[in-house]
Amino acid sequence: MDISFVIPAYNEELRIGKCLESVQAEIARYSYDTEIIVVNNASTDRTAEIAGSFPSVRVVTEDRKGLTRARQAGFVASSGTLVANIDSDTMVPEGWLKTVIDAFKQDEKLVVLSGPYIYYDAPLMYSIWIQCFYAFTYIAYLCTRFVLRIGSVVQGGNFVVRRSALEAIGGFDTSIAFYGEDTDIARRLHKVGKVRWTYSLPMYTTARRLAHEGLVTTGWRYALNFVWTTLTGKPYTETYADIRTN
Repeated sequence: MDISFVIPAYNEELRIGKCLESVQAEIARYSYDTEIIVVNNASTDRTAEIAGSFPSVRVVTEDRKGLTRARQAGFVASSGTLVANIDSDTMVPEGWLKTVIDAFKQDEKLVVLSGPYIYYDAPLMYSIWIQCFYAFTYIAYLCTRFVLRIGSVVQGGNFVVRRSALEAIGGFDTSIAFYGEDTDIARRLHKVGKVRWTYSLPMYTTARRLAHEGLVTTGWRYALNFVWTTLTGKPYTETYADIRTN
């Protein structure tokens, strides 16, 4: 089973290197067939140059700014049976790839596997609130998938989708700019097969958005757009801020 890493990147010269180092380190631990695609999404800095300096990394250009547009461009350019969608400020932990491959091999009906973030640079005082947020996330996952049966939960920047399933739903909805893009994927792919969210697939990421917009505001905004997108198919919040910090 082969897997394509698709990494959208907008002005991420400060972080894309660490992200790619973590991906290549994880790939080196196993013998799976893999490819790495970085989507340079209208960057005006050295993102494309840095990404292109890594061996075996292919840089694809998407000049129309937007997360879903970048994900779609990467998906179209990829060839893997599985497509791993991570973000340019994430770092893949050891064992992540094996967890993914094993899960898809064991369940032919599984179309998406996703898991939580570990905010490696978050202040200690944030930890309890983050754990509470993910407790509610898991409850939302159980309710939407197993009780209401109208969707599921996917963590944007940490999900792997079966290529055939993503093709079946027509790919990403590029009319969605940012918020709700992962919920939309979960909702539509739920109609095709199993969309699983599990604590056993964590991903390291930065807490820069939490620090910039505030923990409560960020949590409320994501929760609101999860509910709204699940029920209506479109996010409540159409605008978003680009957070780029050291």
